[in-house]
Amino acid sequence: MSSKAPSAAGSPESASLTETYVDGAGGCAPLAALITVSGAEATPRSYRLERGVCTIGSGPHNDMVIDDRAVSRSHVELELVPQGVAVRDLGSRNGTYFGAHRVEKVVLALGSKLRIGRATVDIEVDRASLEAPVEIAVDRYLGMLGRSPSMRQMFGMLDRLRGSEISVLIEGESGVGKELVARAIHHGSRLADGPFVALNCGALTRDLVGSELFGHQRGAFTGANAARKGAFLAAEGGTLFLDEVGELPLEVQPALLRALEVGEIRAVGSDQPRIVKTRVLAATHRDLARDVAAGRFRHDLYYRLAVVRLRVPSLAERPEDIALLAEHFASELGGKPLPAEVVEALRKRAWPGNVRELRNAVHAYCVLGILPPDVDPGGDAQETSVERFAATPAPYAELKDALLARFTRAYVSALMMRAGGNQTLAAKMAGMDRSYLGRLLAKYEMKSQQ
Repeated sequence: MSSKAPSAAGSPESASLTETYVDGAGGCAPLAALITVSGAEATPRSYRLERGVCTIGSGPHNDMVIDDRAVSRSHVELELVPQGVAVRDLGSRNGTYFGAHRVEKVVLALGSKLRIGRATVDIEVDRASLEAPVEIAVDRYLGMLGRSPSMRQMFGMLDRLRGSEISVLIEGESGVGKELVARAIHHGSRLADGPFVALNCGALTRDLVGSELFGHQRGAFTGANAARKGAFLAAEGGTLFLDEVGELPLEVQPALLRALEVGEIRAVGSDQPRIVKTRVLAATHRDLARDVAAGRFRHDLYYRLAVVRLRVPSLAERPEDIALLAEHFASELGGKPLPAEVVEALRKRAWPGNVRELRNAVHAYCVLGILPPDVDPGGDAQETSVERFAATPAPYAELKDALLARFTRAYVSALMMRAGGNQTLAAKMAGMDRSYLGRLLAKYEMKSQQ
């Protein structure tokens, strides 16, 4: 897989929940929705919404009839749109509620809930519409590479998600490129012009998780010398990617669930909630369903995050992609095409570190002219990286310079990605002079926004 830094974009002001925010997005047919009523008698209890509209009310003329005096004869209308389901209250007496908010006209992502009278209306993805695998016969898709059946099936799933704002849980081993998949989902949505903010939940200090997610007020805790807006507001109008979401502490999970369900966040130290429009994608290498069963992860949060589960195949499952990826990684450094014997040697390796390990090996070859030793499949790729270099028959000074150059290129590349390509912001984040960062970008032939 490959990636480039996304363009920087501003965040729009938060809009009212009653505003319709549908723009034509993509030409793909939207995913079918399954509308289910609970809490009151309904006929039918479930309705598959694929095209047209679904009307709900107590009158017999509706597609779904609810036996509840608090429900008007013609209460609410649901229509499938690329971004989810458009909800329109039909002038009901007691109102239609999304969370604590009475709504008249709103577009909700699949996985949301409405309340009308005593009834809860669940708007879920129709999973039957996702069961049949669909392949796209391409080698590249929104920054990713792969010609194997497993990758082309994943491309097909991503294409079906285009234009949608549905919650997706991206699963897969470390190093397979889960963030690249999240970026592809973002760039295939109507939010593509908004920011993409990635947050590694496993790297957060436990005491500061709430602040990192939702921001904090000045003086909210020791060391909070200035207000901070947090990841949700930084990604407003775009996508927040929560990598390793399974590492989130249990005490923070209810606040994240509320943000997902009703778009409401509360900064640490603040009494005032705020509505944000931020799409959330999550990723994990863990078996979250097992964590739910063990009480380590909230079941309601899991089901809200995993409206659609998307598994990224390991490199071992798609060996036919190794040559394609290796040649791409060599071209990143401006190198010549890899010799056939090198490509064949790469094909024979196990790649426990997946695409990330392959990329490091190809870059090492381009710098040193030889492949680093293979990693023991039972070992730890990070722990053995120095030993791999030490085993390479080259002078110490040459290896040191090569390793430093690899680190610098990888660091600057990741830094510019985090900063959305903005050189000034990247320099501030790294604590280095902007002119020095500019020299590094020129040295490694990387582009930035001024």
